[in-house]
Amino acid sequence: MNPKTYATLYGPWQPAHTPHRRQTALAVLAGVLWALTLMSLAWLAFLVSMTTVWGVAAGMPVGGLLLRYVLIVAGSAAALTALAFAPGIRQLTTESRLLLAGALAFPAPTILAITTWIQTG
Repeated sequence: MNPKTYATLYGPWQPAHTPHRRQTALAVLAGVLWALTLMSLAWLAFLVSMTTVWGVAAGMPVGGLLLRYVLIVAGSAAALTALAFAPGIRQLTTESRLLLAGALAFPAPTILAITTWIQTG
């Protein structure tokens, strides 16, 4: 094979792009924030589902509780999605967008989960 064949077909050789340390740190921090947020949401979902089961077993109406919970979660997800795809934020890197969305999504469910954890014992 002619040594110049690769250069002729594909151009000069260039090393693969490696992510910068800053991008890796942003990705790890975003992952931690989202993991904590999802654990908080899992706890709240468990609490709401157990409350629903106990309410149904006691013969109480629980449709309002479920509807309120579903609307809050769906509205929050829609707001975060709209924020992540806003024109000014779309110019950020993916890691930065995930970190921003995670920082905005983290406080509310985490504080609510901690509060309910303390109150329920």
